[in-house]
Amino acid sequence: MKSRNSKAFGALAGAVALAMAGCATEPKAPRENRVEQPAAGRVETQAMAFESFMRRARAIDPGFSSAGDVSQALQVGASHDPVQLEAGMVAYAAMAALQEPSFVRGVQNAGRGGDLARRLASDPQAALALPGGQAAAARAGAALASQGEGLSASGQRVKRAAYSVQHQSWSKTKVADPAGRLARVKRLSAAGYHSEPGDAQHLREAVAEGGRRSGAASPIVARGVALAALSVLGEADRGRTLMSEPRTASCLRIAKLNLYQCLASAGPQYEDIFCLGEHAMIEPSRCVADAARAPAGRSPITRASWAR
Repeated sequence: MKSRNSKAFGALAGAVALAMAGCATEPKAPRENRVEQPAAGRVETQAMAFESFMRRARAIDPGFSSAGDVSQALQVGASHDPVQLEAGMVAYAAMAALQEPSFVRGVQNAGRGGDLARRLASDPQAALALPGGQAAAARAGAALASQGEGLSASGQRVKRAAYSVQHQSWSKTKVADPAGRLARVKRLSAAGYHSEPGDAQHLREAVAEGGRRSGAASPIVARGVALAALSVLGEADRGRTLMSEPRTASCLRIAKLNLYQCLASAGPQYEDIFCLGEHAMIEPSRCVADAARAPAGRSPITRASWAR
């Protein structure tokens, strides 16, 4: 028998599958004629954007043997838009929160005949006081932390390669057309996420891995839990206001600017490798890890606070 949280997640998956099927075969319509993607599908697509970048960047091979290897890896590491990645982080936390059965049941019961959706959209911290909210936050925090840790480890390996590769003569040659290379990286960043076959399945597998993180919920985690609750209520469209948080937005934006500045001043190939490891992988991974942690001094929300 399927659990209610599986059904809720399945509903999101079905909506986005239909939306993606249409997008894969039809050219982009003019803005005035474009049909908005269903809200549930939009949430899962945002989560896929986050999981896809983290997975592909994590898989960058530090065994560079040519300038072409460096260029290809840099394209992978640079292929995220900070705003899109932040929204994807919230959506990914929501998908992880939906794996908590007690939370899904609690939202379904609490949402009957009330104004819960409006309150969650305006005060995401209130989601933590719902039945199962703390357990859902623990799942969401663990899911984000795991992603951050994985990318950090890969970034450290790439950064070390910037030093170890210098015994190979090609690594000391100047980057060809550095201005063009920087312009390409910026175009990739601006282009953002494009779905690929298997992304939805990878997302489901990632959030189903489980795990819980103890402690108070961070603002990003609280937003994710609130977005999950809105999805259960069929009100995911109200979650548009939840997709950004100032601290995380600033962190991701600065990491991308640091990548651009590093590449602008880089000379030989091994310096591009350093820029990739430090600013396209390690720094974003820190942003994700920080987003999974509550700021010091924050106390957990209790159910009593919801009642006040």
